[in-house]
Amino acid sequence: MTTAIESILNHVDEKEVVELTRRLIRIKSVYRPNVEGGNEEKVARFLVKYLKDIGLEVYYEEVVPGRPNVIAVYDSGLPGKTLLFEGHTDVVTEGDLDSWTYDPFGGEISNGRIYGRGSCDTKGNLAAAISAVHSLKKSQIPFKGKIILCIPCDEEGMMIGIKEFINNGWAKDVDGAIICEPEENQLCITQKGAMRIVLKTFGKMAHGAMPLTGINPVTRMARLIVELDKLEQTEKERLGEHPYLGWPSITPTILQSPVKGEPQINVVPSQCMASLDIRTVPGQDHSQLRRNMEDIIERLSKEDDLFSASLEVIEDRPWTETPKDHEVVQAVAKAYSELTGKPPIYNGVPGATDGTFLHLAGVPIITTGAGDRYIPHHADEYVDIEELVQTVKLYTFSALYFLK
Repeated sequence: MTTAIESILNHVDEKEVVELTRRLIRIKSVYRPNVEGGNEEKVARFLVKYLKDIGLEVYYEEVVPGRPNVIAVYDSGLPGKTLLFEGHTDVVTEGDLDSWTYDPFGGEISNGRIYGRGSCDTKGNLAAAISAVHSLKKSQIPFKGKIILCIPCDEEGMMIGIKEFINNGWAKDVDGAIICEPEENQLCITQKGAMRIVLKTFGKMAHGAMPLTGINPVTRMARLIVELDKLEQTEKERLGEHPYLGWPSITPTILQSPVKGEPQINVVPSQCMASLDIRTVPGQDHSQLRRNMEDIIERLSKEDDLFSASLEVIEDRPWTETPKDHEVVQAVAKAYSELTGKPPIYNGVPGATDGTFLHLAGVPIITTGAGDRYIPHHADEYVDIEELVQTVKLYTFSALYFLK
């Protein structure tokens, strides 16, 4: 092991990442638009002070009122590449408090784990990235280029934070990004795409005893959903099971009728709405998938003169893929092997991350971090301290190898 690596290891502070994770968990940052202070502002302001105190150049940029991004820069002063670490400040709701053994905003430690909402997704990994940059800074090991800490709001929503980060030009000269999400420190080089779609079928209100005097949109929505299930099976047969991402999917998640007004058991409604959560894998073209669905609607309309439906795409996030031989992947792989003495474990992200939009902006990404990938959004969410400390080292070494 080189002197530089030993020096960095001596500056990795286990207590720092543990205490920072706990402090971040204790600042509630569940987005609740109707609750005063129910956003990411408090945690963002805490981070601004923390990052300034460790000597970084810090920027606070409000995306919408009360929902800021925080950006911190550690510049070597020498020309070179730019590496970005990305970790969001928002967390999902805690849900039913009775389902928790631990205080969801307590940051409690038990049996070598930190418990609380965001411990795994992704305040622990955000703390690890900050601690990694701090370790590099304390070691004073020279490197070229700079590191950017991108800490956006709203990853759990429509990802307005990362979109604003990109729109403001921050991603323009980034050569590689590490997306700090719970992946058990596996190297995720691909992630599923997502399409969010709202379907509506239109009918005519009528008495349930005399349905032929109306047009039933519910039965027509049922036909449409059956055809979409067939489309999913066709895509599975065409593409097979992806080695890292598994199967593509077309999943109806909400079914509502009537769309407006109160439902009543003896009334045929005038409209029916269904939402689709579609997850795609490499090899699927989102435009073609949309055309396939529009073709189904057109065919059903020809088969039934009374069939009328609309399709609206409300969010479109493409799948991503970064080659194993890209320098950012190689840097993380080398860091992993240096730390563990084992070859890296490659995988894929089953959901979408802020990295989706960085990828669209031309930034090569890799996703890795501490935490069981099945724990996010669960009650009693936790992160193992030992794994979290390993993540600090992984991020630190990755930055060194990428920039030096």
